[in-house]
Amino acid sequence: MRRQARGRRWVVLSALALAAPLSWAGVMPWPVNGDVTGEYREVSSNEEDTLIQIARRHGLGYEEIVNANPTVDPWTPGAGTPIRLPLRRLLPDAPREGIVVNLPEHRLYYYPVAKPGEVRVVVTYPVSVGKMDWSTPLGLTRIASKIKDPAWYPPESVRKEHAKNGDMLPKVVKAGPDNPLGLFAMRLAIGGGSYMIHGTNNPDGVGMDVTHGCMRLYPENIEELFKMVSVDTPVRIVNQPFKAGLSQGKLYVEIHPPLESTSSAIVAPDRTDLARLIARFARRYEVGPVVWSKAENAFAEAVGIPVSVSEGFSPTH
Repeated sequence: MRRQARGRRWVVLSALALAAPLSWAGVMPWPVNGDVTGEYREVSSNEEDTLIQIARRHGLGYEEIVNANPTVDPWTPGAGTPIRLPLRRLLPDAPREGIVVNLPEHRLYYYPVAKPGEVRVVVTYPVSVGKMDWSTPLGLTRIASKIKDPAWYPPESVRKEHAKNGDMLPKVVKAGPDNPLGLFAMRLAIGGGSYMIHGTNNPDGVGMDVTHGCMRLYPENIEELFKMVSVDTPVRIVNQPFKAGLSQGKLYVEIHPPLESTSSAIVAPDRTDLARLIARFARRYEVGPVVWSKAENAFAEAVGIPVSVSEGFSPTH
């Protein structure tokens, strides 16, 4: 049954159509006259579930599902507990082409070019990003190369870090099930080629700040992305814990906790930054009055779910 389901999944991904019912597979409809895609959902947990298991079943990462369910024990949510699935999301404020990775959201967006007659879609997956002292770099780069069954050559700095914890890494880890890069890797044209988008041998860590700067995907997700993306595809890495956009005439915001980092390029925004963002988007879309109490609640909760903060189009629009 699982093999048949996966086969159907590949049909959809190869055709890049009929995306709305299959948002769990990472394929989302292209927003029409707005910036919001996907749909919010809830499920009930089973007795044996953890939030990590529920997250993977629905195309989510660890931080996403934990932030959306702050009162739920991530390891023992318990039978029948309602679990919020943040599958509705605002697209990042970046060109909708190639790959965009929003670090505090722990999420990758791929905008495939639709062929004549095809429905435009957005493909999106959860990712792990750099931990505090190993920040993922920001900026525009591209896919420099694609490698199937990659070997891992740990940098000397990484080997020293592991050695401090009694974990002696070899100079090369051959391809296979124990390789931290997984079975597929795409090297970026940044940092001398040391940064990659790749798979993992530890899928439970997807959606966390745990890497040395690379971006890790679930094994099934990197396999899909690897087949869709070509060399020289642009990759934009952004830091947008606050997102804003339009849907059905209303202004929405989506708030994620900021990254913890020692990098001077990553600065935690505050309420003033959110107010400026909302004001900028309100002017861009000429929406009606902003309900600032809703924006304040969204900032305080930071659950990563789009929230309407306006009353709709202004009377003059």
